[in-house]
Amino acid sequence: MRIGILTSGGDCPGLNAVIRGIVLKGTEINNQEFVGFKGGWRGVVNTDLIELGRANVRGISKEGGTILGTSRTNPFEGDGGPDRILENMQREGIDAIIAIGGEGTLAAAKRLTDAGLKITGVPKTIDNDLDATDYTFGFDTAVQIATDAMDRLRTTGDAHSRCMVAEVMGRHVGWIALHSGMAAGAHAILIPEQKTTMEQVADWVESANARGRAPLVVVAEGFVAGHADDAHSERGLDAFGRPRLGGIGEHLAPLIEEMTGIETRATTLGHIQRGGVPSAYDRVLATRLGMAASDSVLEERWGQMVALRGTDIVHVGFEEALGKLKTVPQSRYDEAALLFG
Repeated sequence: MRIGILTSGGDCPGLNAVIRGIVLKGTEINNQEFVGFKGGWRGVVNTDLIELGRANVRGISKEGGTILGTSRTNPFEGDGGPDRILENMQREGIDAIIAIGGEGTLAAAKRLTDAGLKITGVPKTIDNDLDATDYTFGFDTAVQIATDAMDRLRTTGDAHSRCMVAEVMGRHVGWIALHSGMAAGAHAILIPEQKTTMEQVADWVESANARGRAPLVVVAEGFVAGHADDAHSERGLDAFGRPRLGGIGEHLAPLIEEMTGIETRATTLGHIQRGGVPSAYDRVLATRLGMAASDSVLEERWGQMVALRGTDIVHVGFEEALGKLKTVPQSRYDEAALLFG
């Protein structure tokens, strides 16, 4: 079989390791050939592709980003759609597609599969918010990057007796904030799943300050403060109609300073969390998922994605992955909240 691979949506540490795992297992064991679509779904719609053989993936598992490039293109907009994509695949002799991406990418893959295309998926999100898999590659790396940054923020906060606010990624869920905040010893962790008042945040900050500590507040970009109705967004919508989030840390910092009288500074980590080399854990997980994706095509598991359950790689339907987000349970947040203040 001749298979097209694409990476779509936000980039993520471990994408190259997935590509390498697919190509190595496919060419060496499953008698498959591969091409890579450049720039995500945009490459599929425009037939922009490159050949992928063993030589093309040599040594890439330790590299961040993606050798194929990515975009947030919606394959149903403009000249896209299932008929156009199928026509492109037939012209290039491509039998199936492996789509590596998050919620938006897999939702598009499901629509195309429902229209008759042969597509399997690999889940990709640093947010760790897909319900059908225990962990996604990239999450471990993002947490470590965020933790390192917070360790540095705490030293400068201590030097100036300031409250430091660290904004991390997390559109709908607070997994990165929870894990990195606990690791860094944060005095408050604010996540989308928890409606927290500014009075409570101020209490935590003042409590830490009273003990001679420089307070550290970690906030996920999708956090909705107690006085607001929606997540903070000032940059319009993306290609899938979702608000582009970011800036909640800068919004909260002056409120905290006004309520507590403690000088407060905010830092938005942003795309730093997506960059750089993947952790060892993410390299291994991504490689295993990639190898399993090659088997998915061999077994004609169309409309399914590979997933991690415990330590095993399994296959689940797109609908299971997209049914609901994997949110932070109340018990996990309560566990972390014992350390606040």
